[in-house]
Amino acid sequence: MAGRLPELLARLGSRLPQDRLTELVSVLDIAENPEADILDRFVAANPAAGLAQQLDAMRQTWREEAPTLPGSALALALTATTAVHVSTEEQPVELVVSGPVSSAIPVRLTSGIAVDVIRSAKESLLIASFAAYGVTEVVSELLQAVRRKIHIDLLLEESTAAIRAFGPLGNRVRVWHRTDTFASGTLHAKLIAADRHTALLGSANLTDRALTENIELGVLLHDTRAVGRIVDHFRWLTLPEAGLLRRGP
Repeated sequence: MAGRLPELLARLGSRLPQDRLTELVSVLDIAENPEADILDRFVAANPAAGLAQQLDAMRQTWREEAPTLPGSALALALTATTAVHVSTEEQPVELVVSGPVSSAIPVRLTSGIAVDVIRSAKESLLIASFAAYGVTEVVSELLQAVRRKIHIDLLLEESTAAIRAFGPLGNRVRVWHRTDTFASGTLHAKLIAADRHTALLGSANLTDRALTENIELGVLLHDTRAVGRIVDHFRWLTLPEAGLLRRGP
């Protein structure tokens, strides 16, 4: 199998959680060609942001590069690619803290990690925080990211007026708040995700005290499969059909 098809299959394999991956392999195994209705049903049943486009690209490439190749061959290639990915990819997790640091375990400070993650982005940043204030260094790094043409989404709790901390960014980023449909809960997650390769998550809000003085705990993930799933979930929250988040000012 030559061309772009193996690469597109590998991307799907690295993105999908194990249950969805197993389902896709089963679907491909009985799909006779790229036009098979069962592929349309799989796309419709999996509305994660961007997944339909990836599947459409794979099917279009299948049509162009190997139209006579049965889906069972793609299923076999996808299974093999995923097995190699799982066996060779490192999945490190780093501990991140704010506040006092002990000698019990190696850790890194939240403030520095937040900046590192923002700087590592090549295409996109997805940031969620319940509260935000006093983070001038983070805002400065986000301004630099905007200049690098990084697409930035801020998912913020409106009741805490978190958006005020990001005033210098103006309309150069997309801001999301809860809709009235989701009025019974709060947007309490704390996340900084760079592309689909690195994510910082933990207890710390984007506030000066949380990043430095408070006793906070988090993890830095470099596992692309886990990070991709986190990003997909938060992207799904912003979809109009989900009705959970709306564009802010």
